[in-house]
Order: sequence, then C-alpha cells, then structure tokens
Amino acid sequence: MTKKIEFSQWRPHPWHGLDTWAGKPGIVLAYIEITPFDTIKYEVDKASGYLRVDRPQRTSSLPPTLYGFIPRTYCGRRVAGLASSVTEGDGDPLDICVISERPISRSEVIMSAKIIGGMCTIDGGEADDKIIAVLENDCLWEKIDDVASLPSRMVERLRHYFTTYKYDPTKHDRSPVTVENIYGRDHAIKVIEASVQDYDEIYK
Repeated sequence: MTKKIEFSQWRPHPWHGLDTWAGKPGIVLAYIEITPFDTIKYEVDKASGYLRVDRPQRTSSLPPTLYGFIPRTYCGRRVAGLASSVTEGDGDPLDICVISERPISRSEVIMSAKIIGGMCTIDGGEADDKIIAVLENDCLWEKIDDVASLPSRMVERLRHYFTTYKYDPTKHDRSPVTVENIYGRDHAIKVIEASVQDYDEIYK
C-alpha cells in the first residue's frame, strides 16, 4: 500500500506551518491572499494550503489594501466574546488588512505587519474581525501606531468594502456583513491573543 504523503512535508501550510508573531512586539506575520488589483476573491484551501478561487468579486469595489490572514489564529468563541452581539466566530483564521505605500501586486506572499487596529465585523451572525496593519518599515506609513491616525477616508474605504463585498442582490435584500465598530491597537492585540487561544484549543 502506498503511503499517503502530505503536501506540508515540503512546504509549510500557510495557516498551520508559519508563525503568528514576527519576533517583535506588535508585529505579526501576514499571509496575503488578495491584492488591491484582484477582481477575484482568492482564499487558501484549508486541506492543501494552495490558493484557490473562491468567487468573483460581486461588486465593482476592489480591496483597498492587501488582504489575507494571520497564521495559527482562529476566530472562535474567545474572539466572539470580544464582540457585543454574537457568541460564535466564523471558524476561519483571523483576517488582516495590510496598508503599503508601494503597490504589491502579487499574492501568496508573507510579510511582517505592524498592528494598528481592527474592525469588529459580523458576517451572518458570526464574528469575523479584520485586523488593520501597516507594512513594517513602510516608507510612508511606518510612523502610524493606531488606526485613529489613519486618514478617515481610508478607514471608510475599508468599512465600505467589507459591508459590500458579499452583497448579492439575487440572494439578499441587504449585505450579510456589518461592521459593529472600529477599534484601536490595544484592542486589536487582545483580539489576536484571543484568536491564538482559540486556535490552540482546536488544533493543539
């Protein structure tokens, strides 16, 4: 009988095989699935670790930042406990939006990202937080320490994208996604720590 060989023996699975933190306080690793140039929503296939096509973007708006997830995190009951209106997470890794001054047009890359805040996003009654970060050592954004220091227009673009990116007029009267609130760096760190604990409970 031929022994089944797992893909991760050669390349670490981006969700389970990479580190969460990048070796400095407040700096995480981000695995990028989607760029601001993508009209298709991609996401990591949980079984193989390859990037797969999820769906075409349903609206005309494109992601305003790089978009992916933080390895070894999980949106479970602890992440949901930090929201005010839900009791369950969406069961996926914790999403992250990374702001970069220079355009990065390719996905399936990893980068060190400085946490500055996040959005408490509710998707179909489940917590689906979006951490907001800036690329570490970015020439323009590296001095930003908290989402409150971002231009308000950029924050509104993020809010608008996530409240419309799953809207499908053939299925819904309105978008299934709402943004409960936008929070700063300190709360974002709590969300990440909660997601690491949720991950450990499920996968360790």
